[in-house]
This record gives sequence, C-alpha cells and structure tokens, in this order.
Amino acid sequence: MAVEFGLLGPIEARVDGRPVDMGHIRQRSVLAALLTEPNRPVPVDELVDRVWGDRVPQRGRETLYGYVSRLRQALRPTGEVRIVRRPGGYVLEADPATVDIHRFRDLVARARAAGDDQAAALMRRALELWRGEPFATVDTPWFHGLRQALERERFSAELDATDIRLRSGSHGELLPELTTRSAEHPLDERLAGQHMLALYRSGRPADALTCYQGIRERLAEELGIDPGAPLRQLHQRILTGDPALDLPNPNPNPDASSKPEPASDPDPDPGSAPRGRSSVPISRQLPARPGLFTGREQQLAELDKALDAPGGTVVVSAIGGSGGIGKTRLALHWAYERLDRFPDGQLYVNLHGFDPSGDPVAPAVAVRGFLDALGVESGAVPLDVQARIGLYRSLVQGRRMLIVLDNAADAEQAAALLPGSAACAVLVTSRRRLAGLASAHGARLLTLDVLTDPEARELLVRHLGRDRTAAEPDAAAVLLEHCGGLPLAISVVGARDAAHPDFPLAVLAEELKDESARLDALDAGDLTADVRAAFTVSYRALTARAAEVFRHLGLAPGPEIGQAAVASLVARPVTAVRAALRELENAHLVQQPAPGRYRLHDLVRLYAAERAREEPAEGGDEALLRLVDFYLHTACAAAGLLDPHRDPIHLSAALPGVTPQEPADHGAALDWFTTEYPVLPSTVALAAAAGFDTRSWQLAWALETFFDYRGHWHDWAASQRVALDAAERIGDRSWQAAAHRSLGNVCTQMGLLDDGHHHFRKALDLYGELNDPVSQAHTHRGLGWVCDQQGRPRDALDHSQQALALYRRTGHQAGQAKALNNVGWLHIMLGEHRTALDHCAQAVDLNQRIGDRHGEAGAWDSLGYAHHHLAEYTEALDCYRRALVLVRGFGDRYGETEILNHLGDTHLAAGDPEEAGPAWRQALKTADEIGHPAAGELRSKLGGLPQAGHDEKL
Repeated sequence: MAVEFGLLGPIEARVDGRPVDMGHIRQRSVLAALLTEPNRPVPVDELVDRVWGDRVPQRGRETLYGYVSRLRQALRPTGEVRIVRRPGGYVLEADPATVDIHRFRDLVARARAAGDDQAAALMRRALELWRGEPFATVDTPWFHGLRQALERERFSAELDATDIRLRSGSHGELLPELTTRSAEHPLDERLAGQHMLALYRSGRPADALTCYQGIRERLAEELGIDPGAPLRQLHQRILTGDPALDLPNPNPNPDASSKPEPASDPDPDPGSAPRGRSSVPISRQLPARPGLFTGREQQLAELDKALDAPGGTVVVSAIGGSGGIGKTRLALHWAYERLDRFPDGQLYVNLHGFDPSGDPVAPAVAVRGFLDALGVESGAVPLDVQARIGLYRSLVQGRRMLIVLDNAADAEQAAALLPGSAACAVLVTSRRRLAGLASAHGARLLTLDVLTDPEARELLVRHLGRDRTAAEPDAAAVLLEHCGGLPLAISVVGARDAAHPDFPLAVLAEELKDESARLDALDAGDLTADVRAAFTVSYRALTARAAEVFRHLGLAPGPEIGQAAVASLVARPVTAVRAALRELENAHLVQQPAPGRYRLHDLVRLYAAERAREEPAEGGDEALLRLVDFYLHTACAAAGLLDPHRDPIHLSAALPGVTPQEPADHGAALDWFTTEYPVLPSTVALAAAAGFDTRSWQLAWALETFFDYRGHWHDWAASQRVALDAAERIGDRSWQAAAHRSLGNVCTQMGLLDDGHHHFRKALDLYGELNDPVSQAHTHRGLGWVCDQQGRPRDALDHSQQALALYRRTGHQAGQAKALNNVGWLHIMLGEHRTALDHCAQAVDLNQRIGDRHGEAGAWDSLGYAHHHLAEYTEALDCYRRALVLVRGFGDRYGETEILNHLGDTHLAAGDPEEAGPAWRQALKTADEIGHPAAGELRSKLGGLPQAGHDEKL
C-alpha cells in the first residue's frame, strides 16, 4: 500500500493515489508538524506552539490529544504510518521518502552531485513536487517561518535548474519564466545574471544591457549598493560581445545555414502582419470547460445582451463577486457556449489579482503572453510596455476574438489589457467592483450573488448524486442550509463526500452544524477547495482600516447592521467608516441591500468572527459593549416616543465613541424599530452572554412596546426570559418583578393564560415586598386582564378596581386612565353597560387630557363595545372608527385587529353584512401575519356570512 504525504501545497495524504481525509485544517496542521520531522519526538508543548502559536485554545492540550487520536484512526488503514507517544513527545513513524518535503530535499541534493543530464531530470522531479504554497492556509509563526525557509530552498533549486538548462541551450524556452521570476525577485543578482545571459543568447543584447541597468538602479535606490563582481563582469562581457558567452554550435555541419528561413514574404503587403509574425494563428487559450455548472440563467442572459448590444466600441463585461461565488466558472461556461461568436480565437490570462502565493501579474508580462499566443517572435517583441500593448491591439484589430481577463486585482490592471477593436469582446472577473472600467470604458458590471435555493440544490445533487441526496433528505437540507448557496462551499462538500462515498451524509451534516468548526469542515484539503482560504485572499487585500471594520463586523449579531451601528462598534464617526464599508462592499465581503444597511453571508460572518478572535484588537470587549450601548440608547429614545406615558428607566451614560440615534417623532421611532428588528432580539441575548446583564435587561425593557404593537410575541417572551435571568444574576428584585410582569403580559397576549397569571402573581408578590404601589397597580391591572380572559369577570373587576385605587392614591394619571377603561370593560362583561359607559367616557377624557393616544384608542374601543351591547350601533361605529384612526397612527397591529373585529360585529348586528365582511377580512389578514389568537374566530365569522362582501378602505 503506497502512502504519500503532501506538505508543499495544501496538506494532504494519499493511499494508492487516492486522497485520505485527515480532518479539518487544524487537525491536518498537527499531522504536518509531525511530518516535518518523522521518526523524531516532538514535545507536546512544542507541538501546541507549532499548531496554535499564541492563539492556544483554553484546553489546548486536550484538544491536541483529540486531534492525535483522530489522526491515528485515519492513519491506521495504511499499516505503515503511525503516531506513538514517547518520553520526549509524539513521534510519527514513517519513511521520510513518503513526505514530499524530504523527497524534494533528497532529489535536490542528488541533482547537485550529478552531471547535467541526470541533474536536469532530478531537479525537474524535485520542483514538480510543489503544488503551491507550503502548508496552505495554516498561519502560525512556526509554520510561517518554515514556509519562508522552504520557499528559499525552492528558489535556490530553481536557480540551479536554470543554470543547467542554460548550459544545455534552453535559453529561448527559459525567457518567459525568467521574465516573470525577475519581476517577482527584482533584487536577486544571480537571477538577473541568468536573465541577461538568456536574453543575450537569444540575440537580444540590448535587452540584456537594459536588464542590467534596471537591477543596478534598484540596488542603488533600495539598498544603496552596486551590483556584485560576477554581475558586473557579465555586463562587461556582454558589452564586448565575449564569444565565450555563446554556446558551442550544436550542428557542426559547415554547410548548415546558421540563418533561419524567413518566416514570411520578404515584401509583405501594407497592412499585413507586423514584422516577426508570418500569420496570426488562431489562439485557443481558454482553460478546460468547467464541469457541473448549474443555474445562472439570468446572468448568462445579461452577458448575451451585452454582446448583442449595438455600438461601435469594444464590449466589456466585468463579473464581480466574493471568493468562491463562481465568477470564473460563469465566464468560462458562457465563453464555451458562445465559441461560434469568436471564430478568430480566444485569449485568456489569470492576472492573479488575489493570489496568496504571489503578486498580481504585471500588464507587461500578461501582454507578452498574448503576443506569444498571437505568434510574435521573441526578437520582435518591443521592450517598451506601451509599445507591446500597442502591438497587441494592432494584432487583434478587426478580429472577432474573446479576451478573458481572469482574477483582476483592480480596474487599472484590466484596463491596460483591453483591446481597441469593437470586433472583440472582453470578460473581466474580479473580487473587486470594477467601477473604473464602467466609468472609463463603458463596461457592464455584473455582480454575482449566492445561488438561489433551487440552483444550490441542483448543484449539490450533481455533486452527490440524486439517489444519495434522496436517501438522506434531512442531511442534504442541513448541508444546503450551512453552505448558504455559496458554490465553492457546495463543491467542497462534494469533494469531501467523494473522498468517503461510503460515509453517511449525516456525518458531514453534523460537522457543518457546529458553527465553531464549520469553516474547518468546508476544507477539502486543497487551496482551491477551501472556503476559509478563499475569504483569506480577499481579506489580505484590504487596507488596515477596512480590515479592522471587517473584524469588528464579526462581533455583531446578524443578519444586518446599519452605518450608525458600525460607527459605534468601531468608535469612529459615520463619515470615517463609510469609506471602509465601501471598500468591503467593493471587495464583495459585505453587501448593501438597502442604503446604509450592510449584510454578510453567514460563512463570511463566521470568517470575520474568526479573524476577530485571532487578531484581537485592544479593548475588544468594549467594541461589543459600544454596539450594545448604541442599540440600547437608541431603543430607549425610540420607545419613549412610542409610549411617552410609560414609566421611564434610568440609563448610565453610553461609552465614549457611541453615537446613538435620536428619532424625530413617533413615525421615525417606529421606522427605526422596524428596520433594526432583525437584530434587536439577538442583541438582548448577546449582551447577556457577554456578561452585560444590566444592559440586557434594559434593552429587553425598551423593546416591549414595539413588540406589543407589531405582535412579535415570541421575541417579546424570549427577550423577557433573558431579562429575568439577568435580573436574577444581578439580584435586583425590582427588575425581576418587572420581567415577570412583562412575561405576564405577553403570555396573556399569546393565550397562555395560566402562565400569564403565574407571572403576574410573582410580580405582585415582589412589588409587595418592595412596597411599590404604582407597580402593584400595573400588576393588578394585568391580573384583571388575565382573569377576564379566563372567564372570571368578577375577579378581573376586583383587580382592576384595586389598580384604580392605587393609581388615584399615587396620582398616576396615565394609570388611572387605563384602569378606568378596564373597569368599564369589565362592567360590559358583567352586562352593566350603562355603568360601563360612564367609566369608559372618563377614560377617553383623561387620556385626551394627558395626550395618551394609545390609551385613548383602547377607551374608544371599549366605549364602542358598550354602545354595541346597548344596540346603539351608530354611536358604536363612530367610536370604533375613532379608535381605528388612532391605532393605525401609531402602528398597533394587535389593537387594530381587535377593533376591526368589533367593527365587523357591529356592522352585522346593524343588519349590514356587506360592511362586516371587509372589516373581518382585514382583521384576519393582520391576525394571520402576527399570530393573533382571534384568527380562528374571524374565519368562522367570515364563513357564516350569507354572501361575500367587498373590501373597502376602513
């Protein structure tokens, strides 16, 4: 059984050529740390340091033991490799030749001791072992240091291999890679010498001298030194045309002409191919057609539309999106589907704009590749970059060609490679939004989002097979949920499943459920199949300010966040964070679904949180506290506008750097709550989990009125349970009582009457111990309500009258108004309608005097109900309409449902079923939306109508 371990690239293991799953990236880094020194003990503390650096988890040793245990299980089938514990630490027992690092070093050592023919083959085998950046995506100080050392070893081996090839006369073949390598290592004198020699032997001595001048200037400018003696001597020999620099003539036949045949007609017609090109070949540079392509019908149609648009300029389409979203796959799929539109060929270049292993490709290098593909001889390639670009544009002029500029770093890099011919079409892909291409070159910007649910499911099915997904539909649903429509994530799931087709899908689904390890699970062991690596490339391209904002966004609860909240999170003015957010949006790390609102994909949010943990900012806890303060202070200001007569609470000053918003009026307050609603309940829980119990309780308090108005009862109940736990941890009995009273209210709203009664009683007992008569009155009023709902009107009236007496004793006018209304309502329930009219009328009057519109609406509703039961239908309808105007004005959907229900009852009682129907239908629509318990009753009423009515504006 042949075992191989790969460390010169993503960490991988293979048995008989088949990949073996060694777990997530952290577990594989344990394997790699041991493989670098096989058969040698590595102390546990040293192993922990190698794997985690200064970010060791709280139970680092225990976690390491677990990883080692799982690695042993994964290695057991090999029968050759095992991990054992020795007195000096862990030892991985294996043949060093099974590890690519050690094979590489052995091959290089043998090559350096051999003659050129054998050395060339050995060096080629050594360098072919490299698959990318060593230990790709592992980023701890130890691995980083080893990675740099290995890169130096590789570079040295490449230089040795180049010397061998130069001695064998391969200077022409070497020129493109020497040009690229020289750009990557602009100060390396040995490399510069090789480049100069290859240019000289290719008949380009002027270029060789230019190369020398370039490195001489760079050394002087950056290091303050001159070139070393060997390079100066080579320069002098080129100047003098030293014959010793020439290779011996490989063809000793004196009759053989040393002059090549002309490549074209010696007297070409005007307008024919430029010199050095006999005829422009048809280039087919597109990479392989992407397999398993799914969906994107709208985007494909948009690319078609751009191609067919009238106009006399080159068609440029710029496809943008986050890493792993499928930009290149879309471009190539479209290109292959439209090959007939480009009969003169296709040019392709990967510009490496976001390549973790190197710098972006310079336009001069990219266009040189195009010129090679277009048949331009080496000696005819201009030295000047602009001249090269001009030659390239001349060659494609008037030709129906497709040019694909993949993975552009920015608009400037792509713009340099645009043709001038309207016959050409250009596809550019980038992780950045290339607005510069749109403004300067008329490019059509196409931004890719995640796949739709049907598209994502189809892609998963194509990876796993229809039978496999049908056999485990629940597991497949979990996989889709946690991949979030990201094509790369789904492809990684497919790759991991392919490695273990005999494993149930539920095993992988269970891994993805664990949020803390989800990014580890979405790593198939290759840099191109690793979601975390895709995000890392984009992250590393950010400016320091944008990276800071991105990390902070990982601390915030999802799914959205506003600009003002971000400003408080990072303690900077809104104007300062706006530029950073724009950069993140241009990098497709955040989306802006509405002006000033930002959203992160779930997997991007996990990555941002991971970066925040691994690169903690000073005062990281304060950042979260500032965000909570922003929501708390703004919510309290907004709550005061929704219900100005509610007893206020005292807030401590917000932390420095927090800039709460101040809604201007009731409507603005309701809008703010509605906009921030998706994040507010989770902020209550987040504050409690972070130990901010006081703020957690206060924020839950501030949300009550909005939750009540909008019928968000489950969120209301959940936040108050968190608030109750927080109050108990603090030991504040007043806050405990308030949480119980709030739970009593929401349980009663939800029809959980026994629970509501229990919480009200708990609150009343606590307020009695605290001797708080106003809060006792509030609680008696709540008990009156729940007793009424339980069908105990006498008990309800008793509680309401006790509340009224306490309010009068303490001079609490808003409470008196509400209690008067409750007492009036309960007299209606007891059939004492005239008595009820008096109490309800007093409630209307008092609410109007103190300006409590919410209380006034409830009183008008009760007054209308009393008139209804006295068969005074005209007066009842008038009362209900007044109440309806009020509740719609402040957005109380629960109250609106109640009033519309009563309004329909009165229309029916007055003999007007055609008016009752619309009222009940509107009430039912709202009841269904908010989960109002009267929904069933309303359906029954509508079902009993003799004929359908017509909806009207009520």
